[in-house]
Amino acid sequence: MSDQSPIERPIALPRPVRAAPRRQRAIPRTPLALAVMNLLHERSMHPYEMKVLMLQRGHERAVRLKEASLYDTVERLAAVGFIAPVEVTREGRRPERTVYGITQAGRDDLLIWMQQLISEPSPEYPNFAAALMFILGLGKDVAIASLTRRLAMLEAEISRIDAFQRALIEAGGYEDLLPPGMTEFPRLLGIEEEYAQAMRRAELVWVRQVIGELRDGSLPWPDLGEPAEIDQ
Repeated sequence: MSDQSPIERPIALPRPVRAAPRRQRAIPRTPLALAVMNLLHERSMHPYEMKVLMLQRGHERAVRLKEASLYDTVERLAAVGFIAPVEVTREGRRPERTVYGITQAGRDDLLIWMQQLISEPSPEYPNFAAALMFILGLGKDVAIASLTRRLAMLEAEISRIDAFQRALIEAGGYEDLLPPGMTEFPRLLGIEEEYAQAMRRAELVWVRQVIGELRDGSLPWPDLGEPAEIDQ
């Protein structure tokens, strides 16, 4: 029997576990993010102030405004470094409010994003266009009745918006809603609603024309027969 001690083998130590790389949050590209960044481009403010200002300016006409979504958007923009906390304020017994400001990276991104949105048309997938693809399923009479109802609603909406805009300009009292340095309401600040009205008027003309053509037969309605029944 040999007196030599057995050869000691080094103990294999477990390899250090590497933390999974942190997934970078996607840059929010929504109308709400656009509104937040543009408001902060004017001046620093807290999310509740953003919400109030957006409602006062009528931003909900183009932006889906929900409080939870607003705070989530602010957090996401802060996470990617486009906005950052400036100060924390407290009024009386109310909860603390974090005031945010836009960073230089945010300003640079906002400029590029705005240029893309204004200069490059993009598909928008409206519900009306999707329904028109399958309008044959309604049958001619129901289709004409539905389009006629839409025509009346478009006329009413156009009249309502026109009246609202006239009343706003005539009544005044909008000075607090304007960006700093402005004392009169310039046409450019309502240009998005002017665009929306132009689209409504164009749709109104088109819908009225289609209804007339369906009624006089110049737009033929195909006879597809009765739909096949499925055996239960």
